[in-house]
Amino acid sequence: MEKIEFRPAEGGDTAYFYVVEETRINGVSYLLVTESEEDEAEAYILKDTSKDGEEEAIYEFVDHDDELEAVSKIFAELLEDVDIEL
Repeated sequence: MEKIEFRPAEGGDTAYFYVVEETRINGVSYLLVTESEEDEAEAYILKDTSKDGEEEAIYEFVDHDDELEAVSKIFAELLEDVDIEL
C-alpha cells in the first residue's frame, strides 16, 4: 500500500495514512485510507477539495452522512473482500 503524508492546514501534527483504494465520482477524487496495514484497522474517507492546477492536493475528511454512505458503498463494491462499517 502507498503511504501518504497528511498535514493539517491549520497546523498540528503530521499524520500518515495508507491508501487502500481510490475512486473518482462526479469529477471528485476520494481516497479510502487507514492508519495501519493491519486487519481491523480504522478507515477514513478523504475527499480532494483542491482546485484544478494546484500543485498539492488538499484532502478533507468526509463527514456528511449521505456522502459518506454513498462513497462507502462504492468502496465496498471495489473491495469485495473488505467489510466497511459506518
